[in-house]
Amino acid sequence: MTPQHSSKPPLTDEQRFQYLIAGISDYAIYMLDPAGHVASWNAGAQRFKGYVAHEILNSHFSRFYTPEDREDGLPARALAHAFEHGKYEAEGWRVRKDGTRFWAHVVIDPIYDEERHLLGYAKITRDVTQRKLAEDALRDSEQRFRLLVQGVTDYAIYMLSPEGVVSNWNVGAERIKGYAYAEIVGSHFSRFYTDEDRERGLPAHALGTAARVGRYESEGWRVRKDGTRFWAHVIIDAIHGDEGGLIGFAKITRDLTEKKQAAEALEQAQLALFQSQKMESIGQLTGGVAHDFNNLLSVLASGLEVLTMTRQGGADAKTLDSMRRAIDRGATLTQQLLAFARQQPLQPETRSINRLISGFESVLRRAGHSSMEFEFRLDPQAGNAVVDAARFESALLNLVVNARDAMPDGGRLEVDTAPVTLRENEVAGLAPGPYVCIAVTDTGTGMEPETVQRAFEPFYTTKETGKGTGLGLSQVYGFIKQSGGDVVIHSAPGDGTTITIYLPAVAPQEGEVACSDSETVLIVEDEPDLLDVASALFISMGYEVAMASNGQEAMNLLASRDVDILFTDIVMPNGVNGLELAQYTRENYPNIKVMLASGYPQPALKLDQYRLGEYTFVSKPYRLSDLARGLRNVN
Repeated sequence: MTPQHSSKPPLTDEQRFQYLIAGISDYAIYMLDPAGHVASWNAGAQRFKGYVAHEILNSHFSRFYTPEDREDGLPARALAHAFEHGKYEAEGWRVRKDGTRFWAHVVIDPIYDEERHLLGYAKITRDVTQRKLAEDALRDSEQRFRLLVQGVTDYAIYMLSPEGVVSNWNVGAERIKGYAYAEIVGSHFSRFYTDEDRERGLPAHALGTAARVGRYESEGWRVRKDGTRFWAHVIIDAIHGDEGGLIGFAKITRDLTEKKQAAEALEQAQLALFQSQKMESIGQLTGGVAHDFNNLLSVLASGLEVLTMTRQGGADAKTLDSMRRAIDRGATLTQQLLAFARQQPLQPETRSINRLISGFESVLRRAGHSSMEFEFRLDPQAGNAVVDAARFESALLNLVVNARDAMPDGGRLEVDTAPVTLRENEVAGLAPGPYVCIAVTDTGTGMEPETVQRAFEPFYTTKETGKGTGLGLSQVYGFIKQSGGDVVIHSAPGDGTTITIYLPAVAPQEGEVACSDSETVLIVEDEPDLLDVASALFISMGYEVAMASNGQEAMNLLASRDVDILFTDIVMPNGVNGLELAQYTRENYPNIKVMLASGYPQPALKLDQYRLGEYTFVSKPYRLSDLARGLRNVN
């Protein structure tokens, strides 16, 4: 439709400007007189503020301000600032006619005439409430996000520059890695990696992967401020700006050390269970084969005896001897297999493990070679176990021989004993409780993990052909298992081997004596003649006698053999005196009875009389009747 031209005279520029201002609805544009009263009003002002022109003209513009801003004098300051500086611009809350508030962007400009007289002020107001709400919402969201990130303590969450420099740091990062905010911001994140990972270029690879594909995820060892390591799960996400350029990385790290340790422990337990089940299956099979083979050998042996009786001399006799030796070797083999299968009858008795080892020490030393160094460290508190003494000695000898073979050029072999109390699942297959621990450690070649896993299997050997049957460790395993214990191997190539035996510890029964037909008395006397006399007196009463000339020698004998009664002189010239020896015996061998003797009367002895009174005392010179009377009262 073509616009109709009016017949009215054309508008002046001033009129056009007034119509322009009046028609704008997105801005409140109006005039104030020098005192701040409203002098004009446009459509935008009416829309924003709700007042029509006749309601607001000549009113003071301060009515648009909030009560708190009016009390603070903000309207007057706004006009004064515009007058002094030529412009006032600000944002703040304003009030509509209906009392609701909106967020306004305000510009106030002073208006002058040609002679620079102040005519008033031009005021432009725009309603930017939606923008304000959006900004507030964004700010609140960012604040909540910052609080969320800072409140997380189980995850290290922080930002990296495109080059990998740390730009912020949360509480979780400080807890996990140990660095405070001021210590780490500005540092390169590669400092958290191990030396070997930095040498491999892993930090650069991680950032490169994240930049290229948008994300990098992995697990590995990381280093804390104090130098300790932890197993970390790491995620690195690339962050891009509005135009698509890389502006940095978000990095999240979690400490999974406990989870990794639990997984490794579970894996070890599963391997131990598998090994135990495998050994049980092999044992059952071996036991059955050994029994059947024994029966076959019995037939052959019986037949051989018949042939021997019917044939005499010549080549046949030599052949029969060879057959007999072969049968004997086969019988020995079946006994070894039965020992592994835990089907060999045992003769268990309560024995002191230390005394068994000490009494067998000379044999163990002879089993080694001249370039081997032996050390026996037997804890006096190691205790007793119910064990077949002969088979225990055989097992120990097997371990020493294996250690010798692992040290062809010499080395060190240690035999240790100690009391231990095992907790739940501490050694697979053993119930919690007290055990006697026997460890045989060598400095030899060590074993690969695969060898350790198979070491107890019968016929498995790493020795050259003809150097071993592969039954030594299997015998040890079967015997210890049959005795209610377990055997554990710790070894690594080049680091030697430790084989640890656990046997259930038992307390000796009340009144129990050593495993011999008569009781044994250990006589400690530094005077040789008197030592011989005392020995003869005890032998005449039916006792077995062991003798020592000083306290240290007596301690060594106590560790090496069964003793029922200690009979010691109190005053000895060097080293441990009799009372100290008695106290040592009472503490470490509580089942041994103790008698003291001295040529001095008790009050004259410069010793603790209270402790001296704890023991049966015999005065020198003593007779057979004195010893018999003392023995009746000894404890």
